[in-house]
Amino acid sequence: MEITNEKRPIKYKIVIADDHALVRGGLELVVKMAVPSAEIFQANNFDETINVLQSNFSIDLVLLDLMMPGMWHDSIKNITQQFPDVPIVIVSVKEDFDSIHNSISLGASGFIPKTSAPEVTISAIQLVLSGGVYIPPHVLKPQTKPIPNNLQPNNTDTFNTLSKRQKQVLDLISLGRSNQAIADELDLTIPTIKMHVSAILKKLNVKNRTEAVSIYTNLEKVSDLIS
Repeated sequence: MEITNEKRPIKYKIVIADDHALVRGGLELVVKMAVPSAEIFQANNFDETINVLQSNFSIDLVLLDLMMPGMWHDSIKNITQQFPDVPIVIVSVKEDFDSIHNSISLGASGFIPKTSAPEVTISAIQLVLSGGVYIPPHVLKPQTKPIPNNLQPNNTDTFNTLSKRQKQVLDLISLGRSNQAIADELDLTIPTIKMHVSAILKKLNVKNRTEAVSIYTNLEKVSDLIS
């Protein structure tokens, strides 16, 4: 006689927060595909989202729209501070680097553009529920398309377009620090460091960290010569 041990599926509690009923309905279908046993809660503004979180114990995930009523700059941080054990995934029409970077920096565990295919959204939800962080591939992918020599910007001018934080990250990269070591030293998360590295590679128009360090080192040599 064959004995089988069947495990009951985990029943996740997931909040879908968006001010458009059609979007909430579509997301609910996708969530059910990602987690068939999920119990879904819906909210159409920030205050309602907080009420749902306060009224229900053990919420496992919040899918949060950046543009719904009541949202402001620190809304993500507000939720993560009140409910530190609840991962937040932003689902937004925005998909620019700054919006994604800011969301991750404020504590979001993922960012899903609303242009994403259902299978991508499913994978992202499953990744975050398993403890991971989802960042859209286009943000992490460095710029690899070569620019003709006559159109390449001056390296010094390009370097000056880096933010103060990006320069700090690049300086630590030049010292051979890993993403984990950089994150620890700057008191940031690894996903945030990865986004800074991606931005640095794009701005310097290089393919990898080695090329970025090469430009940085050469600029330091020039600076030493003229100082």
